[in-house]
Amino acid sequence: MGQQQPVATTFAPSVSERVGASLAGVDAQLARRYPGDPGTRQPVHTVYVPADALGPATVRSWGEQALAALDEHAPDAGAFAHVLGLPDGLAAPVYERVRAKLGREPVEDLRVDFEDGYGARPDAEEDAAAARAARVVARAYADGTAAPYTGVRVKCMEAAVRDRGIRTLDVFLTGLMEAGGLPAGLVLTLPKVTYPEQVTAMVRLTEEFEKAHGLTAGRLRFEVQIETTQSILGADGRATVARLIDAGQGRVTSLHYGTFDYSAACGVSAAHQSPDHPAADHAKAVMQTAAAGTGVRLSDGSTNVLPVGPTEHVHEAWRLHHRLVRRSLARAYYQGWDMHPAHLPTRYAAVYAFYREGLDQAAARLVAYTGRSGGAVLDEPATARALSGHLLRGLDCGALDAGEVTGLTGLGRGALERLAGRPGQDTP
Repeated sequence: MGQQQPVATTFAPSVSERVGASLAGVDAQLARRYPGDPGTRQPVHTVYVPADALGPATVRSWGEQALAALDEHAPDAGAFAHVLGLPDGLAAPVYERVRAKLGREPVEDLRVDFEDGYGARPDAEEDAAAARAARVVARAYADGTAAPYTGVRVKCMEAAVRDRGIRTLDVFLTGLMEAGGLPAGLVLTLPKVTYPEQVTAMVRLTEEFEKAHGLTAGRLRFEVQIETTQSILGADGRATVARLIDAGQGRVTSLHYGTFDYSAACGVSAAHQSPDHPAADHAKAVMQTAAAGTGVRLSDGSTNVLPVGPTEHVHEAWRLHHRLVRRSLARAYYQGWDMHPAHLPTRYAAVYAFYREGLDQAAARLVAYTGRSGGAVLDEPATARALSGHLLRGLDCGALDAGEVTGLTGLGRGALERLAGRPGQDTP
């Protein structure tokens, strides 16, 4: 080895120092606005249950009804695969995992609904329902029967229902505190947002509650539902979504697309209100761009075509739902809404097939990347993050097993999280 030769430079050290000083503000903005993936599990769906329909057995009942739908309309792997067009190699693994999931953890994210699914009720009735919901949720977490994520959707910040929404939020959260404290998987949902100031108002409410109960600042965070055209394009002609995220001051966890309210606001007729309508694609593309790098997750909407009735209709509804979920996954919307227990089999079938069919290729590319051995595809760090993220999401929902992922990649969960740029999971 020869002695290393010195290299010639022109810039004095002070030049770099001056550049650094001039960009210090930009560095701080980037760190604040774009912290990257939060490193927590993202549920594959959200299930909305009207507050008056919530009970101690709600989660178990959804799983039982979903299994009953499978037993009646697709009693074995071959029948289910035929309905959905699953390849032979995936039929048995997917079917077995779906049935196991429905028995073990049928609902990943449950939202007790005090908004559209509940409607306008006398104040005393909604007060009682909110207090009861807090008791049911607290008891479910205490006995281990709760969904990993559970919370409430209250009425929006528009003048006509604002006070009612604030009171319901207060009754529910206070009830949880009286029952032992806020559960780790608590989720709050703010619907029908039109202006950043409404998000700021929600921030103020969470701050007030934290101070009143001596909670750590930032303990309460919330989702924002994108259901109005103004949440995408403001009256001033500017895109609004990024401003909504910024108004959340780090408390916004996700953006949920509301299929039917948004479609109706755009004038889309009822027969064509669907997650794959061009108006929906535009809204979600804006959401996706605004949320990229911020740590704020995305959720697609739902279909209102329910898999009920004769087997022929159930199969038709299953095929539609399966196709829409697959479409969302390919577009990096890793979460959606499910409106009926019989939607759960196709939700999990689509999710599990998506992650299992991508397993071998993702693993091979990660092996080539980490071993610097090259391969058919030349991957960069950003792609390695995406490949690792794919495997981690598959592990989180039960599509993949830790042993098979480690066997194919030689990487444990910690290594995958580092490659994905995740700080590590700290919630369910």
